[in-house]
Amino acid sequence: MAEEKEKTEFEETSPDHFTTDESGNVIDEKQLLRKLDWHLVPGLTLLLLLSFLDRSNVGNALIEGLAADLHMTGSQLITALTINFIGYVLFEVPCNIMLKITTPRFWLPTLTFTWGVVCVLTGITQNFPGFLAVRFFIGIVDSGFIPGCIFYMSMWYRRNEQIYRIALLLSTATLGGGFGGIFAFGISKMRGIAGLNGWRWIFIIEGLLTVVVSIAAYFFIYSYPATAKFLTPKEREYVIARLKEDSDAAQEEKFTWDGVVQALRDPKVWLYGICFHTINLPICTLGTFLPTIIHELGYTAAQAQLLSIPPYIAAFILTMAAAMYAQKTRLRAPFIIASSTLSIIGYIVLIAGDRPEISYGGAAMAVSGAFTSAAVIASWPANNVSGQTKRATANAMQLSIGNLGAIMGTQLYQPKWAPKFYVANCVAVGYLVGNIIIVSALWYTLKSENARRDRGERDNRLKDVGEGVFLGDDDPRWRFQT
Repeated sequence: MAEEKEKTEFEETSPDHFTTDESGNVIDEKQLLRKLDWHLVPGLTLLLLLSFLDRSNVGNALIEGLAADLHMTGSQLITALTINFIGYVLFEVPCNIMLKITTPRFWLPTLTFTWGVVCVLTGITQNFPGFLAVRFFIGIVDSGFIPGCIFYMSMWYRRNEQIYRIALLLSTATLGGGFGGIFAFGISKMRGIAGLNGWRWIFIIEGLLTVVVSIAAYFFIYSYPATAKFLTPKEREYVIARLKEDSDAAQEEKFTWDGVVQALRDPKVWLYGICFHTINLPICTLGTFLPTIIHELGYTAAQAQLLSIPPYIAAFILTMAAAMYAQKTRLRAPFIIASSTLSIIGYIVLIAGDRPEISYGGAAMAVSGAFTSAAVIASWPANNVSGQTKRATANAMQLSIGNLGAIMGTQLYQPKWAPKFYVANCVAVGYLVGNIIIVSALWYTLKSENARRDRGERDNRLKDVGEGVFLGDDDPRWRFQT
């Protein structure tokens, strides 16, 4: 743990230099980070990709006849989509608490297996109550995965190394989810097999794939550096040492309710949540309704499936560029503000465009900007909240508060407002403006707190604690990434 001010703002490990551990062993940090990346990122990305597929496949199923087959009215469909996010809101914090109580190796694959089963059940549901039930339960079991992944990354990498990896996870999975349109288009051609419509096969095939991969995940998801068998004993020692000087990730911290209470009492944690709330309405509605939005512009169902892919490609490129520069500059807020501004411009073009291709270009800009902002925002509390239980709770609170925006968003895309969905898109613009305001306020708050600590105004917090005790993000030696 950092004991001096200069140790609270660690430089990114230089990929061009070797270093030595406490025993004098030469460590190639570039090679070590690559080893961590190779063993951690692909497996998590695969599971997260399946999560995005299972989450967004309802958008593809809708234009393949889901609502008609289940005899759902427009309002019933909106209700079913909304209840999915209610499951997220209610269970994200409990799920991350379970992650802390158990281990990532057990909990993340178990969540994946369960939502795969529920996805298969979605494909065989026969009526509105059944569809309502499966959407609620898929929200429950999927709720802990993204906050769990973010917390997991914070236990392996230094603070300023996390944003790039978290952005890579989220944007790669989002990109894969975009290509899910092609996957869904191909699966839908199975219509008629076993007397089932194509949309049912989308859920069944993707759910079965998720179940199979989740079983394998018990063998390729690791828990924490101290128990990682893919590292040599010397590498484990060095990974733990580099974490100790940067954050609390290497500490042996058991779950305590005090850590949960600390997160609930911290105003900054609520601000992280509101930041995500204001961006989550656009990203969740775009993720769910993008094929429908494109379809309503005048494109066929097949064209809408395929045209939903390029916006996700653009979002991937922009997200990774923003993450690289955010890591290099140690800044977060300016990249969020710029990305949200781009999304606002995209929505305006989508609304005002007088030709389908112009409106489609606006939709692509809206997707790119919103998903980039979301990726940077999602990594912010992982960088800034210290105390493992507090951080796990903060990560989950952020997404739980954020999904309140998704609940509202799903109510806005009413069929009666097609094809432009003016009300929904205008509300999304308002939310993005709110996002810029809240992010700016949080930016100012964090910079001001850092300045107070630089001036020594928080040093009195150390008077009543023993030597070597670290107070988490309340410690005057801790500096927030802004």
